[in-house]
Amino acid sequence: MTEQEGPGELVAAGEILAMLGVGRSRFRQIQQQPAFPRPYQVLSVGSIWLKRDVERYIAEHRRPRPPADDEE
Repeated sequence: MTEQEGPGELVAAGEILAMLGVGRSRFRQIQQQPAFPRPYQVLSVGSIWLKRDVERYIAEHRRPRPPADDEE
């Protein structure tokens, strides 16, 4: 990785909530699981993760969500 390339796309808790389809309390539980990726960095305003790490976790550890029913 060169300095110009950077680490990759970053996400914070709000984006991860949407990616997982869960609320804040459930996300806190998920964060405690050993398989959930560690934050890339912890800032004064909160933690940030590499998006690719979170996507990998979702692919490996979460069941696919059923498609939304558009006919309601």
